[in-house]
Amino acid sequence: MAFGMEFFDKVFLTLFRIVALVAIGYGVYHTIKKGFKFGFTVALALIFAGALGNIIDCVFYGVWFSESTRETVAVFLPEGGGYAPLFYGKVVDMLHFPLFDITFPSWMPLIGGTSFTFFDPVFNIADSAICIGVFYILLFHRKYIFSSNKEEESLDKEEEKEEEKEEAI
Repeated sequence: MAFGMEFFDKVFLTLFRIVALVAIGYGVYHTIKKGFKFGFTVALALIFAGALGNIIDCVFYGVWFSESTRETVAVFLPEGGGYAPLFYGKVVDMLHFPLFDITFPSWMPLIGGTSFTFFDPVFNIADSAICIGVFYILLFHRKYIFSSNKEEESLDKEEEKEEEKEEAI
């Protein structure tokens, strides 16, 4: 699933993503309704947007576009139809920007004659949004995830008491 690994059928993965998207969407709604910190809501929204982008690619891209390669650009609504049926499309929002490509001199032991590309990773925009959202939550908002319900209830009760005091004044 991550980094192109495939453990299950593509339909199962897409259905799992849809269920996760609904759960994350509820989480975003809940954080807005309950008045969580803005940063936590933004992090959940990043995760939601990344998941939605991957779902759109997987569900529709194969139906709407021809297959693209390094040499050819995909065509929208090709005559013969897309390259894959519904739910079997590929995730396509990728960035690849190698800075330079060199070939080691043949006189160098072990690596002579081989090529090397500096900064060769390919980044998926949607997965990057998901990772940024998750890392942001883990770094700055752990209390929302790892706090027990008792702690949340006590925080809610303390907030209610403070509001009652303010109303009394």
